[in-house]
Amino acid sequence: MQEQRQQLLDISRELCRLGLNRGTSGNASVRVSNDDGQPGFLITPSGMAVDQMTADDMVWMDFSANWVGHRQPSSEWRFHLDILQHRPQINAVIHTHSMFATTLSTFRRDIPPFHYMIALAGGDTIRCAPYALFGSQLLSDHALAALHGRKACLLANHGMIAIDGDLHKALRITEEVETLCEQYLRALQVGEPHLLTHEEMLEVHEKFKGYGDWAKQP
Repeated sequence: MQEQRQQLLDISRELCRLGLNRGTSGNASVRVSNDDGQPGFLITPSGMAVDQMTADDMVWMDFSANWVGHRQPSSEWRFHLDILQHRPQINAVIHTHSMFATTLSTFRRDIPPFHYMIALAGGDTIRCAPYALFGSQLLSDHALAALHGRKACLLANHGMIAIDGDLHKALRITEEVETLCEQYLRALQVGEPHLLTHEEMLEVHEKFKGYGDWAKQP
């Protein structure tokens, strides 16, 4: 499990280096069984700046919300647990308070198909989950619904969640969604952009099937 601890720390540092998280904001998790083979996941600690974290600060949790570690788990552990429990092919969850995703989330609207790369999230839109208090079960319920069949969503007045089969893939989704949020916000400064039709988005999804792993839905 030490390898996964270090990987989670490395991804957390990369999120800060890329400006997708700052200070103590955001969190990440990765699915891993403990030394006894019990299913669970590692999650970043609560209220701790990334530049102060070590690999041993990562907290292990099982799917009954029991945790082991010398730090408390992130206050957002509920949606990490629920996502990993309900999406068995998902192994990594990244949550950020990145600038453009967070700004766009305050409009409480889905990101429409203004660009074909919207398809990377698994549908014709990137949904925005309704607002709920951070760390609450209601927020987790909203996030799980917004992520149904998708790899990313916004959280109203809060930020973004990206998920995938491993941490590196989830990081790539995070970067792409942040870029899309920036592009959409810049387009809105001019007016309402022309949107791709459902049929045009279907063509994109079909094209993605032969283009790397963008459209493979875990």
